Amino acid sequence: MKRFLSKAFLGFCALGTTVVAFAQDVAVEESFHQALKVKFIEGSANFMSLVAIVLILGLAFVLERIIYLNLADTNSAKLLKGIEAALDKGDVEAAKAIARDTRGPIASITYQGLLRIDQGIDVVEKSIIAYGGVQGGLLEKNLSWVTLFIAMAPALGFLGTVVGMVMAFDKIEQVGDISPTVVAGGMKVALITTIGGLIVALILQVFYNYLLSKMEAILNKMEDASISLLDLIIKYDVTYKN
Repeated sequence: MKRFLSKAFLGFCALGTTVVAFAQDVAVEESFHQALKVKFIEGSANFMSLVAIVLILGLAFVLERIIYLNLADTNSAKLLKGIEAALDKGDVEAAKAIARDTRGPIASITYQGLLRIDQGIDVVEKSIIAYGGVQGGLLEKNLSWVTLFIAMAPALGFLGTVVGMVMAFDKIEQVGDISPTVVAGGMKVALITTIGGLIVALILQVFYNYLLSKMEAILNKMEDASISLLDLIIKYDVTYKN
């Protein structure tokens, strides 16, 4: 009986410790959100709202580009292997069907090249280069908006800084005193808006660099696939069969 009570007591103590730790975590989380809310208001809700809007819009374009680029990044090795098997049999239509049924810019430029295979290797190469430029433009689409928001975020923060300094000087003029208490409010607005703008710019810059690296990887795959397709056409001396 004593052993049972001892175990029950230890279990109750462990449960109590867990509850206390959970309550502390919740309190810390609530205090963080509360502090963030307070700083947002102290930084002038007007300017901080603009910075927040820039962050939301920037992340929306980033999310759209991440989804698009991930869908565009296909297995080019598998695609070329299937096309090579079809061309080895002299079946151009099967090769075109494989390219047509595969998503992404790599498959698109491959399909455009196969469509003009009856016009000679030079025409195929020009077609691939031209359509590759179109697909490259689609990959870069909306990235200019992300760069715009990266530039706007710190600019809005610095604008808030200037406004905060003006508020501080207005206080000095009204009170006729340059004590820290008088200028603290305006200086706080200046510093908080600057910090907010820089944080937003840093967040968007990280995502922008990720998008650039993803896009460059796809462009490299497109170039490699284009060269491989031309090599396959020359290797198997493919001619169009109606």
